[in-house]
Amino acid sequence: MNKFTLGGLIILVIILLAWNPLFGTKTATVTLDDPSNLPDIQTGPLPWLPDTKNLRQRLTAIGLPALPTEGNALHIHQHLDLFINGKPTPIPAEIGVSEIARFIAPIHTHETNGVIHVESDKVEDFTLGQFFDIWGVRLTKDCIGGYCTNATSTLKMYINGAQVTEDPRKLVLTSHQQIVLMYGTEAEMPKIIPSSYSFQPGE
Repeated sequence: MNKFTLGGLIILVIILLAWNPLFGTKTATVTLDDPSNLPDIQTGPLPWLPDTKNLRQRLTAIGLPALPTEGNALHIHQHLDLFINGKPTPIPAEIGVSEIARFIAPIHTHETNGVIHVESDKVEDFTLGQFFDIWGVRLTKDCIGGYCTNATSTLKMYINGAQVTEDPRKLVLTSHQQIVLMYGTEAEMPKIIPSSYSFQPGE
């Protein structure tokens, strides 16, 4: 095999890794910096209910499918704890699930225990921002819903007990992450940060 043939094979492998989910990880197709213009996105205070009326339109806008059933090419789970002004905020059940239209988003919830289900028909990276877009709640680097960073209050993120300063929208969801989002003053921030979660067998 001459050096030109070998070089061609290397280029082919690189292309396959970048393009085909069977050979590697495909990155998310659409990443919005500001989801404020998504249909029916909630930019006000609590409570935040799962919006299914415009769920299909939001999925289209962020490049995700409305699946007829849960996908099984990628099946992982994360746990999300949310604190607003020092108070724990429940994560609703059935985020990303449209019973009437009979479809489900590749990122969704089933119960109110904070467990996020990533069940996709393709192997690709999914982000925390996409989960909030599916929920119908604004999440940016500075805002969650109607709560935005100001002179006294901030939005912070912790992963497995360690603070992470990156944009929470861009956090890639991986298996068994313990994610904490908290908004408030320093005095309102919880003193104990959840660092792990006991997932059920099979999760």
